[in-house]
Amino acid sequence: MRPITIGILSVMTLAAFEAIATATAMPVVARELDALGGYTWAFNAYIAASLLAMVIAGLWCDASGPRGSIILGISAFAIGSVVSGAAPSLAVLIAGRAGQGVGSGAVIVGLYVLIARAYPESLRPKAFSALAAAWVLPSLVGPLVAGWLADSVSWRLVFWVVPIFVLPPLLLLLPRLAAHQGGTPNPRARQRILAGIVATGGLLAVQDGLLRVSSPGFAEAGLGILLILGAARVLLPAGSLTFARGLPTTIMMRGLIAAGYFSAEVFLPLALVEIKGVSITVAGLALAVGAASWAIGSFAQSRLSGSADRSTAVLVGALVVVVAILTLPLVLVPSVSVWVAAGSWALAALGMGLAIPSISVQTMRLSPEADQGMNSSALQIVDSVLVVVGTALIGTVYAHAVVTGGATSATYSIMWIAAAAIVLAAALLAPRMQPISA
Repeated sequence: MRPITIGILSVMTLAAFEAIATATAMPVVARELDALGGYTWAFNAYIAASLLAMVIAGLWCDASGPRGSIILGISAFAIGSVVSGAAPSLAVLIAGRAGQGVGSGAVIVGLYVLIARAYPESLRPKAFSALAAAWVLPSLVGPLVAGWLADSVSWRLVFWVVPIFVLPPLLLLLPRLAAHQGGTPNPRARQRILAGIVATGGLLAVQDGLLRVSSPGFAEAGLGILLILGAARVLLPAGSLTFARGLPTTIMMRGLIAAGYFSAEVFLPLALVEIKGVSITVAGLALAVGAASWAIGSFAQSRLSGSADRSTAVLVGALVVVVAILTLPLVLVPSVSVWVAAGSWALAALGMGLAIPSISVQTMRLSPEADQGMNSSALQIVDSVLVVVGTALIGTVYAHAVVTGGATSATYSIMWIAAAAIVLAAALLAPRMQPISA
């Protein structure tokens, strides 16, 4: 295996462990910090902060290559992990998660550009498949480690173990990044950075407004959505908001499918803990099987040609995710085993493994080299925006339940049905990924 491949896999393994471990431990964190009412902030602060980092990283990569973006991203991720682990309050936890988000945004854009520059088109499906494979071990070990730490030691160690593993992948990648440097500055860089700031502010307004569950809050969220739509016209390829055929729809697919999947995932451990009464460790294991399943779906798409249209693969993957999410309410029936959730989530992850790498391959296939950083950034931006908006909208159901007596099985069922509807919309739009000339 090429050293650069090992380095990329190491970085993604680190990110995967953090994501899985955090999702597993967050119910304990929220209870200890008395933050159940603002539960989604811990996730959405991460995503909102990553948005501006993605915009800057995309411009940086196109102008000079992925090296700086990757180095800065790994460093910010480590610092954010330390701050999150030391958090005495929700506000400090949000700040730490935001730091992690900055790091994650910069790293993922840098890695996408590195894959586009370091691998020929024929090998890119396998490279993106390898990114999914990097999630398998952390997802099998992460819930066990995070659950044990959160239940028996301290949830703070879930964050503090991350920086320990930062240095090896950084040292492995550093000598090999120089060969992929160079580029052309974007003449609209300042305009895009300003739009990124506006979009980030819009995301924060949406999150804050919807959590208020009040008329002023909904007005704030509406203003946030208007800001996001205005910024999107600058940050995304022309025609994205109207789902124009080809690249614009391809990029929008990433956000729609991710919004449905991750807004369902955020509340799965919480539902299992609150309704089924299982431990954090067991709830985490229900998510763990998804990583292996995601890798299987990703491996399946890697067998397709790198130059082939991927709209059908995305359509099939999205429909699989829809079916899987719609089965989640069954888990909350008292007589149904909690391990049914593991089966449902494994199926959902299989669909994601088929769809998400296919979207990445299609994006790179339709992108000129000079626009690879910008389009990689757009891919991550639409993911971040729609995941935050989707999670915040669906999270209003949970927030309302918290202030009116507590979440019930019906609460979670409504949220999961809404999440499935988002992915179904993506499935219906997937054929538009194919350019007219194809």
